Amino acid sequence: MKLESRIPSGPLAQKWDRHRAEIKLVNPANKRKYEVIVVGSGLAGASAAATLAELGYRVKCFCFQDSPRRAHSISAQGGINAAKNYQNDGDSVYRLFYDTIKGGDFRAREANVYRLAQVSSNIIDQCVAQGVPFAREYGGTLANRSFGGAQVSRTFYARGQTGQQLLLGAYQALSRQIGAGTVKMYPRTEMLELVVAEGVARGIVTRNLVTGQIEAHSAHAVILATGGYGNAYNLSTNARGCNATAIWRAHRKGALFANPCFTQIHPTCIPVSGDYQSKLTLMSESLRNDGRVWVPKRKEDCGRPPASIAAEDRDYYLERLYPTYGNLAPRDISSRAAKRVCDEGRGVGSGGRGVYLDFADAIGRLGQKVVEERYGNLFDIYKEITGENAYDVPMRIYPAMHYTMGGLWVDYNLMSNLPGLFIAGEANFSDHGANRLGASALMQGLADGYFVLPYTIGGYLATLKPGATLPLDHPDFRKAIEDVAGQTRRLLSINGSRTPDSFHKELGKLLWEKCGMARNRQGLEDAIKTIPKIREEFWRNVRVPGQGEDLNQALERAGRIADFLELAELICVDALTREESCGGHFREEYQTEEGEALRDDANFSFVSAWEFKGLNGSGRWDLHKESLVYEEVHMAQRSYK
Repeated sequence: MKLESRIPSGPLAQKWDRHRAEIKLVNPANKRKYEVIVVGSGLAGASAAATLAELGYRVKCFCFQDSPRRAHSISAQGGINAAKNYQNDGDSVYRLFYDTIKGGDFRAREANVYRLAQVSSNIIDQCVAQGVPFAREYGGTLANRSFGGAQVSRTFYARGQTGQQLLLGAYQALSRQIGAGTVKMYPRTEMLELVVAEGVARGIVTRNLVTGQIEAHSAHAVILATGGYGNAYNLSTNARGCNATAIWRAHRKGALFANPCFTQIHPTCIPVSGDYQSKLTLMSESLRNDGRVWVPKRKEDCGRPPASIAAEDRDYYLERLYPTYGNLAPRDISSRAAKRVCDEGRGVGSGGRGVYLDFADAIGRLGQKVVEERYGNLFDIYKEITGENAYDVPMRIYPAMHYTMGGLWVDYNLMSNLPGLFIAGEANFSDHGANRLGASALMQGLADGYFVLPYTIGGYLATLKPGATLPLDHPDFRKAIEDVAGQTRRLLSINGSRTPDSFHKELGKLLWEKCGMARNRQGLEDAIKTIPKIREEFWRNVRVPGQGEDLNQALERAGRIADFLELAELICVDALTREESCGGHFREEYQTEEGEALRDDANFSFVSAWEFKGLNGSGRWDLHKESLVYEEVHMAQRSYK
């Protein structure tokens, strides 16, 4: 298989504008003759569905939540990047582009990243026009703050609830189209199969989560905007319902999965407190603007109250190790630094797995009222969970699974190797390389939905004849429906002795230990041997009570965990194959003398795109490589010192 990235020719700064000018168009009168399915209603899905419907296409939008407003995009806290240069501090499209490429450790596709930086400013204009209440300066101008991996202030924010406000903006645009009849919304509906006919994506099969009804839906194009796969690790900052089922079922039908081992650990999360937890809670990276990260210099001080430890006995290790960026070093680097000091025995809190995030200096400099205005709701969340007042004592934080840079492979048009299947937002691999910079997830989701897909899907649909979609009685639809019904019957019939969640916990613990912040050959080989055994026991001994023709959350969980049990193996296979360290993928065998990631550009400057070849005990995949060619930037060892 040859990967066609379809990157336009010409200078980097002109590629997107030239491509838009040359892309094929659909006659306005014909747009209503095309039907598009959008799976997912977060920022990428809602913005894509609303914009495509506004253009005149007929859209069906699916989400498993009871409302699009409950999509996980709502949980994003800190902000959204854009190259507006409102602070007059030297920002530009090129600087945002370069920061993103460098932050991703030179493992992203250059042309896609530059386009992202180009359209970033349009996103802010769009959202302001929608009424998104971004923070403003006293004079009324939009405010900015800094995020990790940048030396400019380019992040727009709405206190600590930026994702919620942006999602409400996209939701109102979507609601307008639902009211106009151009979008048909399917809440509480989960995609369980992609329908592929003659190598082309032609529709999906869904299950109504309330009634259990299995239905097929046909369309000219399918967009998957279903988020990432961080919940494969069980404990993560993702909402419990977040899953990889849509993209994994597409992968099993032939869509290539790119860079699955590129997973992001977020450095500022509330530490694990017990085995009873179902998820972890993020403390926004924006807190590192004013909070200082430290641990005691001496192990024997770790049990003392933080206020009793003198300044000269504290190790502000990020400021010491990375003086240029300090507490705003990128996420992968900050996470590994936290792990190192805790491994040295200088961690704080229960089990020694925590570091302090201290706001005493900021409160002394700015006053508590200013800190409350910037981060008040985040401090409230912290107090509600821990019972501690972070205005009086430092927060305790520790890295946790957060985001996935890997995803389904897409070309420049965001179309997978399966014609008609488009992937948006975190579900694709395209923009962040081996590490995402903070405040760039919201940027990518809205860029894909508002400003990229409306052009590129039109270019694809212009190659198709307008009119009827594939009939629902087509053999490929009938087979897909039977496959979904068959898996449902199989899960319900096992009647074993273990809950689905017990398997998820076992898998998550294994992934975190063997393929988490640090990986090595022995650990990855052990995981690759162990995961098929867990999967085999799952299909032999899982217990799913209830029935399929009703609301059955145990059945939902079991199906998603079954997919995680396959995806987890591919994550480890990819991590074992990539014999270098880059971004969030840190192989202990490949590091500098200072303990930083050591890339191997000569042998691994490519996108790993995996083709599913079946399961026979262990999974089988073929590796395809897309070479990463840089026209504008020079690959160099990252340094944030």
